Amino acid sequence: MIRIVSLTDAGQRLGERLQRKLPDSELWFKPKPFTETVQQAFKQGDRLILICATGIAVRTLAPVLGNKHQDPAVLVLDEQGQFVIPLLSGHEGGANDWANEVAEVIDGQLVMTTAKPYLRPIYTVGMGCERNCPEAELQQLLARCLSQAGLTLDSVDSISSIDIKADEVGLLSLAAKLGKPYVVWDKAQLATVESLLSTKSDYVFKTVGVYGVAESAALYSAQQHTGESAELVLVKQKTAKATCAIARSYPAADS
Repeated sequence: MIRIVSLTDAGQRLGERLQRKLPDSELWFKPKPFTETVQQAFKQGDRLILICATGIAVRTLAPVLGNKHQDPAVLVLDEQGQFVIPLLSGHEGGANDWANEVAEVIDGQLVMTTAKPYLRPIYTVGMGCERNCPEAELQQLLARCLSQAGLTLDSVDSISSIDIKADEVGLLSLAAKLGKPYVVWDKAQLATVESLLSTKSDYVFKTVGVYGVAESAALYSAQQHTGESAELVLVKQKTAKATCAIARSYPAADS
């Protein structure tokens, strides 16, 4: 869910424009109590567009900040819609790319302060699942993850997993249906990105030899595309039978 928060009449008009353009969004005009309302939305994982001063946004959210792997994306806009600033979770939460999309919607200027904003990243999806997991469950999970990361399917380069899933029917059929390459890696390859995982599962390690299939596969695939380090855009998300994570890697500046 996207919560658009405005505090002035001009901000309300901008918020109404955004609400018409952004699916699954809701406009809050001068919500009361302001601080508690915005903090609660943030804590429950809603993406926020705050049409207010950056200082107000920072002071409001500072007490409830967790970490870049879990906090939802937050954008700050001026009430005229001239500037769009990805304030929180720029990389991992997808705020940078989302801010670019919002800037295009309102013909505003993206103001990005995080690293490598001028390079086009490669996004890769990693997935794991129980044997014979239905394709429908995998597709629903992937759609949810893309939405959480503020990405579209067109942004995704490939879907990947561990080599013991090379013949997993659901993953194979999903990749084919979506027109994406399906790539698998062995545990020795996936182990090279172990330090980048958000969490490590001893159970998964005992079962397949790596501490996390979805995150490892996404990270390793992203690195192979650019030859550069990768980072998680969305940490592992789960259903009863499947896991999914999204990673990104930027090409070298001179490539």
